[in-house]
Amino acid sequence: MTPIKACLFDLDGVIVDTAVYHYKAWKRLANSLGFDFTEHQNEQLKGVSRVRSLELVLGWGGVTKTAEEQHELATLKNTWYVEMISKMTPDEILPGAKQFLEDCRAAGLKIALGSASKNSGMILDKTGLADHFDAVIDGNKVSKAKPDPEVFLKGAEALGVQPNECVVFEDAVAGIEAAIAGGMKAVGIGLPELLGDADLVVSGLDKMTVEALGEL
Repeated sequence: MTPIKACLFDLDGVIVDTAVYHYKAWKRLANSLGFDFTEHQNEQLKGVSRVRSLELVLGWGGVTKTAEEQHELATLKNTWYVEMISKMTPDEILPGAKQFLEDCRAAGLKIALGSASKNSGMILDKTGLADHFDAVIDGNKVSKAKPDPEVFLKGAEALGVQPNECVVFEDAVAGIEAAIAGGMKAVGIGLPELLGDADLVVSGLDKMTVEALGEL
């Protein structure tokens, strides 16, 4: 059994919950185009790239736009989203997340972020978590979206560890699939019925211990 040497974390829904800000920004965009956007639809955009998310949103609204118009709309949505996350504070870290990161570090484990978000740097700065990560691999450093394992494989490489020495923490099905495709252990954050392919599923990092990593 290979010992775990590193933990790789998704950001949204694992460390912080920015889904509410994505939801508000997409809803504002949909409303500006003459249709509504639901929380259920927002759930379907978890772990999906901005470009693909826009395609889905426009499809739900029955709206057709040129490639250039789509680029402008995606940029507009992101502008609204960045305005909101720029006001984030450490109070918005999910329960247990900061403590678990500190426990991992105390246990000598390496820590990386593996997120599709291009705004992860700002979020880590605003929440005071930037110094808790040894490496940050985000949407600015990868070209392939989850379930492609690129973001996690680059994280392992940046930490100087092998994929099979890593555990990935994810709240999205595509993220769990990416971890498995990369040859890593996976811990699902959320509901077992959704994330059943993970090696372990917990409701949040407040229910996770370093000791539990040894049992994966």
